[in-house]
Amino acid sequence: MNISIITIGKLKEKYLKQGIEEYVKRLSSYAKIEIIELADEKAPENLSAAEMEMVKEKEGIRILEKISDDTHVIALAIQGKMKSSEELAKEIDRLATYGKSKIAFIIGGSLGLSDQVMKRANDSLSFSKMTFPHQLMRLILVEQVYRAFRINRGEPYHK
Repeated sequence: MNISIITIGKLKEKYLKQGIEEYVKRLSSYAKIEIIELADEKAPENLSAAEMEMVKEKEGIRILEKISDDTHVIALAIQGKMKSSEELAKEIDRLATYGKSKIAFIIGGSLGLSDQVMKRANDSLSFSKMTFPHQLMRLILVEQVYRAFRINRGEPYHK
């Protein structure tokens, strides 16, 4: 299985990089995982609604360029479906069973994802009604994907 995490913005925090590297290393025995960092759109603090949409659109174009037609896309969004770790594991297993060997998880920038990206997504996933920094979401997501593979293989880790 090929899993991509397409994300807006550079990861600067060393402790987050180390955590992500650890889970990517652990995941490598289950799947090929790739993290694709895309530049965020530079924008001033106080944007109008129209300016916010333009920023999301520009970031969205960069995201969509990285997704092939045969990729199953899961957008991370507050308004997405909340799933348990077991439900996410079942979803990944179901996709693999039905020949979807490419999965892309999308993490937007600080303003979220564009309508075009949400329309391209096959599914949307929410980890909480709370807002998390998108850099921290990377670590949480890679850990949950790792957990899903462990659950699917019946291996110890999940408690």
